[in-house]
Amino acid sequence: MTLEGCATIVAECVEAPRDPISMTLRPATPQDFPAILALNLESERFLSPLTLQRLAQLHRQADLHQVVEEGRQVVAFVLALREGQDYDSPNYLFFGTRYARFLYVDRVVVAAAAQGRGLGRVLYEAVFAHATRSQLPWVTCEYDIEPPNPASERFHCGFGFIEVGRQSVAGGQKQVSLQVAPVRSGG
Repeated sequence: MTLEGCATIVAECVEAPRDPISMTLRPATPQDFPAILALNLESERFLSPLTLQRLAQLHRQADLHQVVEEGRQVVAFVLALREGQDYDSPNYLFFGTRYARFLYVDRVVVAAAAQGRGLGRVLYEAVFAHATRSQLPWVTCEYDIEPPNPASERFHCGFGFIEVGRQSVAGGQKQVSLQVAPVRSGG
């Protein structure tokens, strides 16, 4: 059920039989920033660092910035930007020089304690639904290949992403696979 940008998610926990957990997908607000920064820090080995100032800037630029809330706790978030933003990410810039219209997934983060519940899939489904509503042809992203991240590779392959390039980032400490997926009209 969707109501003004909010949706209720019922996630079945795979690791242990429990009652379904009710979660809410809703637009992120500045009040969520402390939780978003904590989640980003928890997964920073796969992401770029994020300061409060940088998060506030990305929030203003974002075309889609949503959180998943369990009770009153933010357990996941997605931040995605359209083309044409003043954003210095080398990965975003790669897509900006090659695609006229796209939705770039800057980061999707799920708390370690909430993984295995399908929240990454819920967030990516929200990304593709938003891209469809916005009549965009592409969703773009990247994931680490050095050091390897095979779980992310499998996950993105399941959404139809294909590699369109590779580049070194973080001062040569990481190599990423630059990915695009077509947005299918009608969902």
